[in-house]
Amino acid sequence: MSTAGTEGEFRSGFVSFVGRPNAGKSTLTNAMVGQKVAITSSKPQTTRTVVRGIVHRPDAQLILVDTPGLHRPRTLLGERLNDLVTTTWAEVDVVAVCFPADEKIGPGDRFIVNELAKVRRTTKVAIATKTDLATPEQLGAHLLSIAELGRETSTDWAEIVPVSSVSGDQVGLLADLLVALVPEGPPLYPDGELTDTPEEAIVADLVREAALEGVRDELPHSIAVVVEEMKLRPDRPADRPLLDVHANLFVERDSQKGIIIGHKGSRLKEIGTGARAQIEAMLGTPVHLDLRVKVAKDWQRDPRQLRRMGF
Repeated sequence: MSTAGTEGEFRSGFVSFVGRPNAGKSTLTNAMVGQKVAITSSKPQTTRTVVRGIVHRPDAQLILVDTPGLHRPRTLLGERLNDLVTTTWAEVDVVAVCFPADEKIGPGDRFIVNELAKVRRTTKVAIATKTDLATPEQLGAHLLSIAELGRETSTDWAEIVPVSSVSGDQVGLLADLLVALVPEGPPLYPDGELTDTPEEAIVADLVREAALEGVRDELPHSIAVVVEEMKLRPDRPADRPLLDVHANLFVERDSQKGIIIGHKGSRLKEIGTGARAQIEAMLGTPVHLDLRVKVAKDWQRDPRQLRRMGF
């Protein structure tokens, strides 16, 4: 059904940001939506669910699909994450590949673009992220490398755009270019909605992000968070609500449990404080957060445990 006149010019569509881990995809999603919907961390491989951020404009609606970074899988979890990425690519209108400007294009980038070449119909855009970390000369060379990678892999870039999510430089321009590439059509989500990810999943991500802050590098892949229960406390007056959140942090070994809990529980307390502030900011409600740390031996390689954790 097409609508006549000016209404027909409204555009809406799905855009997937892809790239190797830590390429700046989640930060860019948050910058475009204008609020924190995807978890960000300097640790690679922090995003595990497909978070959709929704950009509302008078003329368009962009639904940003943030996929896990694609990588060569070493575990069953890695394989499942990669399957999730390639399925997403086939279903969106535009795939935007992120290449951080402070790093040279490497085998990981080439691997992704080669995989992407197999998805024929989707429009492809290249984004040079983190331009605030590169000199003008570095950025110029980086943009030429991206164009060259496109030629080598027979990938036709619809646009090559440099952006900095941190300074906000060119984020608006990128949104304009993406809007032009999605089809005409009505809004797909109600005005004001910023993500369609269930609140429990966002809360689990925020707890996981807080748990990763300042932890040694061997831990990122080993932490999973499951929100067991999340509900408003029944005996509170309407003007003073309190949300009770009970979540389990799963690690693979006892030694990791010790790292997360810290000396006399100090580390776990920090995690709780950090996560609670983020959850309250996100949901706009005071939160009581109850965290338990549990060991689930080698959960990343165990199909039954992966299912239980939502993968």
